[in-house]
Amino acid sequence: METWLPTLKTGTPEEGYNLAVKLARKAVGMIQPDENVRNVLRPAYASDPTNLTFASQVVAIHFQTVAAANNYWND
Repeated sequence: METWLPTLKTGTPEEGYNLAVKLARKAVGMIQPDENVRNVLRPAYASDPTNLTFASQVVAIHFQTVAAANNYWND
């Protein structure tokens, strides 16, 4: 079985941010594995500014983790 997250190390902050988004998306898929259910729920949260803000907060928290793992991209 291939791992989907071999490392938190990234080459740039932009790559780190993309990884943070991937972590957030992966968490949603793991919490609600039924794609049909996610598709039914998506319109409700996709148009709710509060839920979109919460989603942004989740990505920001993941980005903090990735940034720390990369020593904030400082050598």
